[in-house]
Amino acid sequence: MVTRAEVLVQAGRLADEGQPYALATVVRVVRPASTRRGDRALVTPDGALAGWVGGACSEPIVVREALRALADGEPRLVRIGPAGAGADAPDDMVVAESRCASEGVVEVLIEPELPGPLLAVLGEGVAGRTLAQLARIVGWRVTDQLDPDTSADAVVVATMGHGDEDALASALKAGVGYVGLVASARRAAVVLDALRERGIGEKDLARVRSPAGRDLGPSTQEEIAVAVLAELVDWRHGLVPGSPAPAGLAPAGAAAPVPAEAVDPVCGMTVAVAGAPTAVRDGVTWYFCSVGCRDHFERTGGP
Repeated sequence: MVTRAEVLVQAGRLADEGQPYALATVVRVVRPASTRRGDRALVTPDGALAGWVGGACSEPIVVREALRALADGEPRLVRIGPAGAGADAPDDMVVAESRCASEGVVEVLIEPELPGPLLAVLGEGVAGRTLAQLARIVGWRVTDQLDPDTSADAVVVATMGHGDEDALASALKAGVGYVGLVASARRAAVVLDALRERGIGEKDLARVRSPAGRDLGPSTQEEIAVAVLAELVDWRHGLVPGSPAPAGLAPAGAAAPVPAEAVDPVCGMTVAVAGAPTAVRDGVTWYFCSVGCRDHFERTGGP
């Protein structure tokens, strides 16, 4: 079994890789229950759970609520217990009835961790350094590399004439959603002409935002960085024409797809389809909260 510490190590690794996950932490226990305060688990979008939050009585509910949290981006406090356990629950608490024989109650805090967009800032000048710092503050992941192993969502070229064309050509070839060039209008025209000579078509060239950022008029390098970040936020919200957010990265605030769910035919619990035990009968796939319910279904031929 994965320990509490190992759950945090795995969470850190996923965060470094820019992968989403939900952290579930037991915050209250009413005996009898097979868990204790501070126990935790990590749930990934495929419905896999690593850690301990109470075994078969709690796990399917935690997985279901974790996937819902990953879909809407909102944390939730979940109370799991027998019928009537939610009588005194506050309005903002999720109450889930456990179908297990145990009369214990477990409350679990579920916190979704969704990676921010990945921004590649190319260039070591003042504007580039300031942009990288500001982007991290507002939750973006930042890299200074653009290569086949870096799937950047947005690229800002602030190389100030040192390899502008190469950087832009690489970004356009990679199909990056937002491509910005920090340069004067005159310098930008020269760069775009050079890209035309390389055979890059007008449709791709039209995707280059230059001068990148909102128009603030004459500005310092630091103010240019602020203007570019403002335009990146616009892009994140789907407000930059010709620069759509890439697949899998919905604009901030957009509703995410609700995870698929099904009703366990044995115990009646609503479970997340992802990661649930299954059985197939007459071409129909059934989903279960646990292998115990699945085994009962297969053994008895029905609920």
